Amino acid sequence: MADSLRIATYNTELARKGPGLLLRDITGGKDAQVDAVLAVLVHAQADIVVLQGFDYDLTGAALTAFAKALGAKGLTYPHQFALRPNTGMPTGLDMDGDGRLGGPRDAQGYGTFSGQGGMAILSRYPVAREAVRDFSGLLWADLPGATLPRSDAGPFPSAQAQAAQRLSTTGHWVVPIDIPDMGRITLLTYHATPPVFDSPEDRNGLRNADETRFWQVYLDGAFGPAPTDRFVLLGDANLDPDAGDGRRATMRQLLGDPRLTDTAPTSAGAAAAGDATDTADWDDPTPGNLRADYALPSADWTIIGSGVLWPDPTDPLAETVATASRHRLVWVDLTR
Repeated sequence: MADSLRIATYNTELARKGPGLLLRDITGGKDAQVDAVLAVLVHAQADIVVLQGFDYDLTGAALTAFAKALGAKGLTYPHQFALRPNTGMPTGLDMDGDGRLGGPRDAQGYGTFSGQGGMAILSRYPVAREAVRDFSGLLWADLPGATLPRSDAGPFPSAQAQAAQRLSTTGHWVVPIDIPDMGRITLLTYHATPPVFDSPEDRNGLRNADETRFWQVYLDGAFGPAPTDRFVLLGDANLDPDAGDGRRATMRQLLGDPRLTDTAPTSAGAAAAGDATDTADWDDPTPGNLRADYALPSADWTIIGSGVLWPDPTDPLAETVATASRHRLVWVDLTR
């Protein structure tokens, strides 16, 4: 029986340069980054964790091997879930306006191969797969109020490209999970594009903002019935409400939504580096450390605690955390 839950989100940055390489690195047992990510997860002891930056393969071989490696360290996740992401999904079109076809920015989401840097869920409890809703195929133009990039010539990079462009860089999933003695809870999860690496039309900045705004539109009922209680919105938004590039007002609007609770978790490591609420250790001075990763419970939960796994530099775990990923695991402890 479960009286409380620890739910976490973690951009592992385990994406590799080619298909099958992540599976190789996991099963080889000699990859320092893989070992460090495993150590972070074992330390966190989440009941449910959503991973970003984890390569997808059709049979789930890498995810299965990863769960097995965690099991060997005493952390058992009998339930694993992943769907094909938009990253690396070919379009056959020039999606970034550089006049060439077939580049990583011409995919539905940036990627050098299909599935690179996808998302996955590891859970102690069963996923209600029949009730999952996957919005990854939603066209950006079909999002109510979509703000699409334009150039002097019109829709950027072309009307044809905009007609094919999906909203999700990686994916937008609604995933119910059944918890003994607690009932069904729902994860709302995504991984948005960084709002940089583009031209004055701000394609990535606009897309990043709409990827985050999607959740408020969804909760408003624009895509059918949405959960009204016992849900958690979590993932890598790549958007800080107060600093860095991107349309920060969009994140402030989400954090201020009365249907959600922002615990504004902090860490000793982030405090030592500047802002205690940061979750990503990026290059200084640009873009600098930012809050990019979020775990936002619905307002009806009782929150026991929350945090960012970013130890003080003097902590022996600090080096392991830094080796694992530039992002830090964010967690929240919940009860009914």
